[in-house]
Amino acid sequence: MSGTLADDIRAKLGDFSPAERKVARVLLAGYPSPVFETVAVIADRAAVSTPTVLRFAARMGYRGFPDLQAAVREELDARSASPVTLYEAAGLGHAEEPQAAATVLQRAGAAMGPALERTLAEIPPHDFDRAVDLLADRKRRVILAGGRFTHLLAQYLGLHLMQLREEVHFLPDRPVERTAALTRLTRRDVVVLFDYRRYEEDKTAIARLARENGGRTVVFTDPWLSPAAAHADVVLPAHVGTMAPYDSLVPTMAIIEAVIAGVIAALGPDGHRQLTHNEDTARRIGLI
Repeated sequence: MSGTLADDIRAKLGDFSPAERKVARVLLAGYPSPVFETVAVIADRAAVSTPTVLRFAARMGYRGFPDLQAAVREELDARSASPVTLYEAAGLGHAEEPQAAATVLQRAGAAMGPALERTLAEIPPHDFDRAVDLLADRKRRVILAGGRFTHLLAQYLGLHLMQLREEVHFLPDRPVERTAALTRLTRRDVVVLFDYRRYEEDKTAIARLARENGGRTVVFTDPWLSPAAAHADVVLPAHVGTMAPYDSLVPTMAIIEAVIAGVIAALGPDGHRQLTHNEDTARRIGLI
């Protein structure tokens, strides 16, 4: 998904010359920090000439290396944007006449519609299929966790999965319980994390723990990519276009519902039996 320089570099790797590919690998290793080194330092690390680094910047569509660095600075500003900065950037906060409902709905469609379309069009099919395969594997245990707002998305996905298969759990909130759960991570676990800009450090630590213990990690995130994505087996990024000041999670919800549909298809009769058994139990105890 386009959105960061790193994404654009990966997409163009096959178009670079061998020397330019060396520059690309240097910049991708530890991204974004290497981008802010001098041209001479980057050339030395890549074992190429300084003109090669400059040609690389031109190949990426920039007039020079300073322009490339400036683009990454803007990217980092976007990554760390808060509701307050988005609010101010949108020119909100001063007295305005209340807008008619039709106007608000029209603006919502103009903002969210393109974000939803781009998200679904740009999700890599391989990553989507891999996420479905992991979540439909009944030999694996699924553990989900989200952030301040995105814990609601983790619950939405998890509650659907619970109706279709066994061994689906939410990572506990209380420190002792959370620590105990993470201590028990094994290679049969699939950890599903939701992490969006103003990323939460614990999500990266959890993804790293899962990998160290041989487990698999699926990360739902935004176009700028949570740091947890560096330790993930599957990354499902979504655009977050909205009317401000909050990022929209509508595109992420669409990905979740597509994943659920994929899991239902992958489980087939097993999923149907589990769903039927759950409904029978709920009916017997008066929940439906």
